Amino acid sequence: MKKASQKIILLLVIIWLSVFSGYAQEKKVLALSLEDCIIQALKNNLRVAVEVYNPEIAEAQLSQAREMFLPRFDLSLDSQNTEQPSYWWIQGAETIKTDLSQYSISLIQKIPTGGSFTLSLNSYRTSTNQAFQLINPRYGSTLQLNFTQPLLRGFGYKISRKEIIIAQNNLDISENQFKTVLLETIYQVQEAYWNLIYAYEDYQVKQDSLKLAKVSLEKTKKEVELGKVAPIELLNAQTTVAQREAELLQAEALVAQSEDALRDVLNLSQESELPPRLKPKDYPRFEPREISQEEAIQQALLKRPELKSQQKLIESNQLNFSFARNQLLPGLDLNFSYWSPGVSGDRILYLNDNPFLGVIVGKEEGSASDSLRDAFRLRYKNWAVALTLSLPLSNVLTRAEYVKTRLELEKSQLALKELERQIRLEVKNAIREIKTSAKRVEAFRIARQWAEKRLRAEERKLQLGLTTNFFVFQYQEELANARSQELRALVDYNLAWAKLEKAMGISLEKRNIRLSQFR
Repeated sequence: MKKASQKIILLLVIIWLSVFSGYAQEKKVLALSLEDCIIQALKNNLRVAVEVYNPEIAEAQLSQAREMFLPRFDLSLDSQNTEQPSYWWIQGAETIKTDLSQYSISLIQKIPTGGSFTLSLNSYRTSTNQAFQLINPRYGSTLQLNFTQPLLRGFGYKISRKEIIIAQNNLDISENQFKTVLLETIYQVQEAYWNLIYAYEDYQVKQDSLKLAKVSLEKTKKEVELGKVAPIELLNAQTTVAQREAELLQAEALVAQSEDALRDVLNLSQESELPPRLKPKDYPRFEPREISQEEAIQQALLKRPELKSQQKLIESNQLNFSFARNQLLPGLDLNFSYWSPGVSGDRILYLNDNPFLGVIVGKEEGSASDSLRDAFRLRYKNWAVALTLSLPLSNVLTRAEYVKTRLELEKSQLALKELERQIRLEVKNAIREIKTSAKRVEAFRIARQWAEKRLRAEERKLQLGLTTNFFVFQYQEELANARSQELRALVDYNLAWAKLEKAMGISLEKRNIRLSQFR
């Protein structure tokens, strides 16, 4: 009794495991529409994931370039203590000691014309043991404004902002390159998806063809046994079955290969022993549409991100060329300075106001704030204007840079024309492929219909004994080929439209995809 119950339990476990394994196997089938695949690829594709960093890096470089126009704050502190032997009796001490403490605060601001402003405050305190000092310790402060403006070399709004403009162009180029990757990824998904559908449908065609061959083989065996047909017909049937089994194996391999291609572009895990089967939910449709070739070309020239990237590169090269040409000019700088000093300290009072007597009778104390007050009140006004001209006798490196930037500019302009030519050719080829595929779909559809009619007629003739299995097998194979060719033409038609969308640069716009969605 106990053994019987154990057998029952074991049987139930086996049944449960078989049911569960069947359920798990069913869960491994992943049904996806084309749009589902596109969304999945844009989220998980490794190339997209890598490329998304480039615009962010370029944006950080732009922020860094803009920092050149942020004000700069400089602070310096200095303290000195010196001792030196006296070399003259009038110094009043054998060892001359001097203490000096000073600090400087500066605020420097570049301006878009290439010049700069500097506002600085310099203060010091000095004391000494030398005789005959009128103010000891002494405090000094100077408030100074300096303005420097290049008038030839280095002058200009674009020249001074060269790094910022190039960084902005690099950001635009990076974003357009990212758009190019998205366009290519979308097309790769469409190509892999439609090819997988073709592989599945072609496999079904081959499977149906094999079933027909097997049915004919069984029928032929019975007819040979009854002596209705010659034994050679059995050999023909067996050969046909073997051939179609081989074709089915090839179709099965194509399905696996197509699945791997789609799985790769979607970045689905392929490490497990049983990766999920991908089952397309959509089916290629034949919708005849008209499109103007000239309108398609014009739209492509406006929206292709590669063209926008090349145009931005030309702008950067033009700026580099202008900068190199500017560096060939002589240097002529305008310098303007305005400063206000202030001096204070402890004033030494001598007998009869004669320091040579060396008799100190008192002291009037001063402070550092007095010197600062005089400096900020502009009590003593000083200014200076200067022009500085520099004429380098040799400027070989700059001229080499000038030649290099000119060649790079000419090269990028020619590359733009070549890119426009390629885009025009891509659009023309895509439209031509659409028209050709549409005609192929119609032609192969008619061919498939005639193949079906011819096979049915041949099968009726076989029933009447007016033909042999050889011709039936031949027409079955022709029908299978006609079905595969019709499906291939239909898939090519849909791929041609996808290729045209990519050539025109409208795949993102059509699906309302924006770069902000990836940040």
